[in-house]
Amino acid sequence: MHLPHPNHRRIAPAAERNREPILEVLRRVLPPAGTILEIASGTGQHARHFAAANPAWTWQPSDPDPSALRSIAAWKVEAGLPNLRDPLELDVRQAGWGIEQADAVVCINMIHIAPWQAAEALFAGAARLLPAGGVLYLYGPYRRDGQHTAPSNAIFDEQLRASDASWGVRDIEAVIALGDSVGLRFEEAVPMPANNFSVVFRKI
Repeated sequence: MHLPHPNHRRIAPAAERNREPILEVLRRVLPPAGTILEIASGTGQHARHFAAANPAWTWQPSDPDPSALRSIAAWKVEAGLPNLRDPLELDVRQAGWGIEQADAVVCINMIHIAPWQAAEALFAGAARLLPAGGVLYLYGPYRRDGQHTAPSNAIFDEQLRASDASWGVRDIEAVIALGDSVGLRFEEAVPMPANNFSVVFRKI
């Protein structure tokens, strides 16, 4: 068996900073046990941390990017956790996600760094996978009532749109409406550090 090289492990400082505040919300809103599908796992730091925090969660990371998949796999090997699965190569816009069921779906810092079609596909896929009462958890910056919640978010939004016109900080009202359209009811938006929000949906 070919093991990922430790040098493949990427480290995002933001993931180190926000993992504990996110975990605090996850402990409250996710089921105490079950399969958690993480969409766009990035470096894999969050997957490792959250799987270690609750052995009753079977944590399934995923990402479409090959370098991210290598990093996630390297973090998995380093962690040696039985409840942390090998990463799935998963683009939310593809027809099949390679997993048939999940008790919750977690997606951190994706929908503003992707076309709106990715958000639509995320919600459609989560609605398909989740059981009644299952949770979709999102984390990131949002506009509220058409306004940024901090000047730094407005600057970030400009940078995103300069990189790709289809990217950008989303209006939370549009995201809530997207949830309504597929049977995922908005429950709460929790203010988080660095002008972000935890946004929680539950399948009706």
